[in-house]
Amino acid sequence: MSAIMLSLPGRADLRSWTWPLLLLLLLSTPRPASAKPDSLKEVTDGDWEKIMTGEWMIEFYAPWCPACQQLQPVWQEFADWGDDMGVNIAKVDVTEQPGLSGRFIITSLPTIYHCKDGVFRKYQGARTKDDFLSFVDEQKWKSMEPVSSWFGPSSFLMNSMSALFKLSMFIRRCHNYMTEQLGIPVWGSYVIFGLVTLFAGLTLGLLLVFIADYVFPSRRFSSHDYYQRKQAMEQQRLIQNQDEDQEADGEEDDDDDEDDDHDGVWRNRRGSPEGRPEPRVQGYSDEALRKRAVGSREEDDEEDS
Repeated sequence: MSAIMLSLPGRADLRSWTWPLLLLLLLSTPRPASAKPDSLKEVTDGDWEKIMTGEWMIEFYAPWCPACQQLQPVWQEFADWGDDMGVNIAKVDVTEQPGLSGRFIITSLPTIYHCKDGVFRKYQGARTKDDFLSFVDEQKWKSMEPVSSWFGPSSFLMNSMSALFKLSMFIRRCHNYMTEQLGIPVWGSYVIFGLVTLFAGLTLGLLLVFIADYVFPSRRFSSHDYYQRKQAMEQQRLIQNQDEDQEADGEEDDDDDEDDDHDGVWRNRRGSPEGRPEPRVQGYSDEALRKRAVGSREEDDEEDS
C-alpha cells in the first residue's frame, strides 16, 4: 500500500512533462513548404484574351526549333523576374496552338511580342536576360511602332487567319489519322479531301445564291404584272413565228409556179415528141399561139419544097 502511494507523485510528474514535450515537438516539426507557382505562364487559344490587359512579354516557340531550345533557359530566368517587375512572362507552343500562330502571323521562330493594355509590339532586340530586363524596366518599347489595328490579334482579319490555321491543322490531323491509323494510301487521302472540298464548295455556293435571292429579290419577279407581261410576250412571239412560217410557205409556192412556167415555155418551144405543138397552156395569148402555128407551117412547106 505504501509503495503505491509513493508511485503516484512520480506518475503525476511524468504527465506534467509529457504535454510540454509534445507541444514542443509539434512546433519544431518543419511544415511542408508551399510550392512556388511557376512564373512562366502559358497562353492557349482558349484564354489568349487575358493578355489584352496588363503588361506581357510573350514568346512563340516550337519544341523542335533549335533556336527556341537555346532561348528557353534565358526566358525562364527572365520569367523569374516578372513578378518583381510587374510583368507577365508567357510562352506559346505554336504546334499545340495553331490559332494563335495565325492570329499573330508567326513566320519565324522564336518570335517575341510585347503587349501593354492591348497594344502589341514585336520585339527586335538582343535575346539575353539583361536585354529583356532593360527593355521592360527602361520602357524601350515606347520607341517602337505598334502593330496596326488592322493586323491586331482581335481584328476581323486576324480572327479569320486564326480560323484558317485551325482548319489547316485539323485537316493535317485527319490526313495523318487516315494514313497512319486506317492504312489509307496518301493518294486516297488526297482524293477524299478533294471530293469533300468540291461538295463543300457546291453546297456553299447554293446557300449563298439562296440567301442572295431571299435578301435581294429580282424586281421583275417581284412585280405583280410580271407573269401577265410574260404571257403576252409569249403569245406575240408565237404569232410572229406563225407569220414567218406563212411567208415562207408563200415564197415556196411562188417558186413552184415560176418553175412550172419555165417548164411550159420549154415544152412549147421544143414541141411534142411527134412534132406537133402541145395544147394551149394557160397563161399564153391566142395571138402568140397563132404565130407559133404559122411559123411551124412555113417550116413544113419549105421542107416539102
